[in-house]
Amino acid sequence: MNTARVDLSVGCLLPRLPRLDSLQRKRVLGLAEEAGLDHVAVGDHVSFHTGAGFDGLLGAAGILAASDRLSTNTGIYLLPLRHPVPVARQLADIAVLAPGRFVFGVGVGGEDRNEYALCGVDPSTRGRRMEEAIQIVRSLLAGGLVDFEGEHFRLQRAQITPTPVQPVPVVIGGRSDAAIARAGRVGDGWWGLWVSAERYRMSLDLMAESASNAGRGVPDLNALNIWCGVGDTRDQARGHVASAMQAFYGMPYERFEKWSPAGRSEEIATFLTPFVEYGCRLVNLIINGKSAEHEVEAAGEIRSLLLGSVS
Repeated sequence: MNTARVDLSVGCLLPRLPRLDSLQRKRVLGLAEEAGLDHVAVGDHVSFHTGAGFDGLLGAAGILAASDRLSTNTGIYLLPLRHPVPVARQLADIAVLAPGRFVFGVGVGGEDRNEYALCGVDPSTRGRRMEEAIQIVRSLLAGGLVDFEGEHFRLQRAQITPTPVQPVPVVIGGRSDAAIARAGRVGDGWWGLWVSAERYRMSLDLMAESASNAGRGVPDLNALNIWCGVGDTRDQARGHVASAMQAFYGMPYERFEKWSPAGRSEEIATFLTPFVEYGCRLVNLIINGKSAEHEVEAAGEIRSLLLGSVS
């Protein structure tokens, strides 16, 4: 057991949350506070497979407006689908609404290439668009006039005011080596999804090498999205997460199963412990159970067990 204190934020990303009405949503967020969760996260898609989606920054603003305690994050926001200037405007507004309570997780996505086509973006350019967009967003949020001449974006005397008093952390997701290296060059950390604990460790090593090559300190706000199912039995828990993932991704759960645990809260916490020991500092439990109330309760139990195992 690791005896050093770990600064860890554990929360949930509830797939059913966007479908709840305002009263139900407020009740679930209240339960998340009572359960001791650090944050409630949001996903982001414009039009995924069947047209499904939910705007991540709009969702984040809604959570922050409804709760004075909970933090939130986008896990993850498809930045290459948007122009970076209006994104910087939204981020600045969120920073005013809730200083220090938002983490901007970004990625290139790509599981549904038609989503890019619908937004008029060539999927083959998404990595380069991401790098330019991050640079522009960071420059605008830092204040002053911004001139930029790139392959995809060109700006003259762009400005966003007021700028955040506290910087908005930018954590970069993606399983490819290129995405992990990008996190080292320009991010505040790396955001993992569908990886083993050992692969997570290796990815952080690669990120650290990239940061060193860029003359930067090693980013340490590292995150993990983890699809999981909770229930009284493993079969029951597996049924919850399998049906949710298959409906969302249009692929069999078996393709994701080794990275997406199902079982009791104790089993999920045990699965996550090595990730935290290797350097994960923000965990989004994409949790699936018999009800929103059960999911939030289980997330609180997992948080307590995980913190107890690593502190």
